[in-house]
Amino acid sequence: MDSLLHDLQAKYEQVKLGGGAKRIEKEHAKGKLTARERIDYLRDKGTDFLEVGAFVADGMYQEEGGCPSGGVVTGIGYVSGRMCMIVANDATVKAGAWFPMTAKKNLRAQEIAMENQLPVIYLVDSAGVFLPMQNEIFPDKEHFGRQFRNNAKMSAMGIVQVAAIMGSCVAGGAYLPIMSDEAMIVDKTGSIFLAGSYLVKSAIGETIDNETLGGATTHCEISGVTDNKYDTDQDCLDAIRKIFDKIGHNPTAVFDRVEAQKPGLTGEDLIASFPTERVKPYDMLQIVKGLVDAGDFDEYKEEYGKTLICGTARIDGWAVGIVANQRKIVKTAKGEMQMGGVIYSDSADKAARFIMNCNQRKIPLVFLQDVSGFMVGSKAEHGGIIKDGAKMVNAMANSVVPKFTFILGNSYGAGNYAMCGKAYDPRLIYSWPTAQMAVMSGAAAANTLLQIKVAGLKKKGLEITPEDEKELLDEITSKYNEELSPFYAASRLWVDGVIDPRETRKVISMGIEAANHAPITERFNVGVIQT
Repeated sequence: MDSLLHDLQAKYEQVKLGGGAKRIEKEHAKGKLTARERIDYLRDKGTDFLEVGAFVADGMYQEEGGCPSGGVVTGIGYVSGRMCMIVANDATVKAGAWFPMTAKKNLRAQEIAMENQLPVIYLVDSAGVFLPMQNEIFPDKEHFGRQFRNNAKMSAMGIVQVAAIMGSCVAGGAYLPIMSDEAMIVDKTGSIFLAGSYLVKSAIGETIDNETLGGATTHCEISGVTDNKYDTDQDCLDAIRKIFDKIGHNPTAVFDRVEAQKPGLTGEDLIASFPTERVKPYDMLQIVKGLVDAGDFDEYKEEYGKTLICGTARIDGWAVGIVANQRKIVKTAKGEMQMGGVIYSDSADKAARFIMNCNQRKIPLVFLQDVSGFMVGSKAEHGGIIKDGAKMVNAMANSVVPKFTFILGNSYGAGNYAMCGKAYDPRLIYSWPTAQMAVMSGAAAANTLLQIKVAGLKKKGLEITPEDEKELLDEITSKYNEELSPFYAASRLWVDGVIDPRETRKVISMGIEAANHAPITERFNVGVIQT
C-alpha cells in the first residue's frame, strides 16, 4: 500500500504541473496566474478542496502530446464561506483547448453542481475546440454544446453562475461566460469573440487586432458584453469573492449532523487493515469501523445475508447508511459456506430492504465496493438470484437520497451495478489505488479471451503451439490488467478520481454537505419490484 500511495502522490504532483514548468513560466510572464494558482487564490484559506477528475485523460491523446487533467481543473471548494463548484481552464495545456475528455469533465462538473444546487465559478482561459478532433467533441448530445444548454438550465433552476474571462475565450466557448449571471474580464489578457482577427480577415476581409476586436475595453465600454474589467487576475478574483459574500441562502435537505468524532481506526491502521493482494480475504467490518465516527456502527440484519454488510453510522458527524461487501468467507445458519465479495440471494434481499429504509428516513447512502459479482450456478439460479439481484438494483436505482460510491478493491460485472456504479448516478464516485474495475477479473477474462482467440486461429487452419498460447495469454493479460487500473477508469471519468484511503471521510463529508444544498423533492418509488 505504501508503494501504491507513493505512486498516487507522484502521479498527482505531475498532473498539477499541467503542460509543464516552461508553460507555467510563459503564463507568469504574461502577468497571469495558472488555473491551480487562481483556484488557490480564490478559495477560502485553510479550507478543503475536493478535486474532481484530476486524472482525466491520463495516458490518452499521446499522439497529440497528451492532455493532463483534460486541460481543465474542477472541484468543490469554499469561496466567502459558500460551497461552490469551480471550473478553471488550464492554459498551459494546449492553450486550454477542448479535447473530447475536456467536454466530458466540464459536463461532469456541471452535473454535480446541478444535482447539489451549488453555485458555479468559471475561470475561462481557452482557445476553444481542439480542431483536429472536432468530430469527437462538436455535434453530439454530450459534446461541447451541452455545456451551454446546462448554463441555461442552471440559470432557470436559480443556480448562481459567475464567470471571469482571464485569457482567450473564442467562438462557441464565448457563450459560456455570457450565459452566466455575471461576466467579468481581466484587462489586456482577457479577450472574447466569436471569431479572432485571422478568421475575421479571412471571412470578411476586415483587418483588426484582437484587443480592439474583443478586449476588455471593447466589451465593458462599447458592446456591454462583459460587466466589469480588472487590472489583474488577483483583482478579478477578489471581485468574485465579494459577489459570493452577498449571495442569499436557500433551503437545505436537512440531513442529520452532530458533532464529529474521530474514526474508529487511525489512518495508518485503516490502511494496514486492507490487503493489497486481491485474493486475500479480510473483514470489511473493520474497514467500516475505521471510517465511521468512534467506530460506532449499528448493523442491520447482522446474522442474515452476511456477504453484504448494511448499517447506519456517522461520518464526520453526518448520519449515513452503509452498504459494503464482506470479503471474508461466512457461514449461514443452514451451515452453507458463502464466498466473500459475492452477492447471494439473501444478501441482495437484505440490501434492498435496507436501502428502502434509508430512503424512508432520509439518510444518505455510502457504498463500499469490493465485489466479484453475483453468485452463479444451478443452486443460485434455482433460488432466484436474478430476481433478488433485480430487487436490489431497483431499490438502489430509484433511491432519492444522495449516494456516494467508493471502489476499494474489485468491481466486477453486475456487482458494479448493484453496488451503485457510475451508471446509477452516485453524487460522487472515487477509487482507492487498490481498485480494479471490469466485467470480470483479469485471470478469468484473459483465459476466456485466449480460448476465443485460439479457436479463431485454428479455424483458419493455423497450428498453435503451447509456446504460442503462452505468448498470446501474456499479451492479453497485460492489456487487460492495464484496463483494470483505477487510473484507466479515472482517465475516462468512470470514477471522479483516485484517492488515498485516508481521504475517504473527507469526500463523504463534503459530498453530503454539497447534497444538503438540494432539498429532496422527489418521492421514493420503486415501481414494480420482484418478490
